Amino acid sequence: MPTEAEAETELAAVLRSKGLRMTAQRQLVLEAVRALGHATPEQIHERIRGQVEGVNITTVYRTLDLLEELQLVSHTHLSHGAPTYHLSGDRGHAHLVCHRCGRITEVDPALFANAREEVADASGFVMDIGHVAVFGTCAECLEKHA
Repeated sequence: MPTEAEAETELAAVLRSKGLRMTAQRQLVLEAVRALGHATPEQIHERIRGQVEGVNITTVYRTLDLLEELQLVSHTHLSHGAPTYHLSGDRGHAHLVCHRCGRITEVDPALFANAREEVADASGFVMDIGHVAVFGTCAECLEKHA
């Protein structure tokens, strides 16, 4: 994962290549996504509000849309409600979401290769495993409630 300075440079370069300006809001939103790992727009807004003037929830949503269009962040729906954003990477990852504690664990999508093939064979539908959330109970919660 790039350092904060590298990410800022990358963001500035991507924006310039599209004829867009680097703004404090864009930088703060990207930094918040990096720091939080997986976060809703509301969580991102909570983290950055007060750091720069004019950052309201609408600004956060618009900035996230732009960053996703530029392929710097991705979103996944990990529950009912707002999407959860995370940095885009070279490889996708699937999300394991614990119903009890809410912990989100990233796993290599290759773990789902057999399921992907079975679904494709049975239905002709090819799953995008890099954009998957599987819900269940994490090992720690299972141990606590055993």
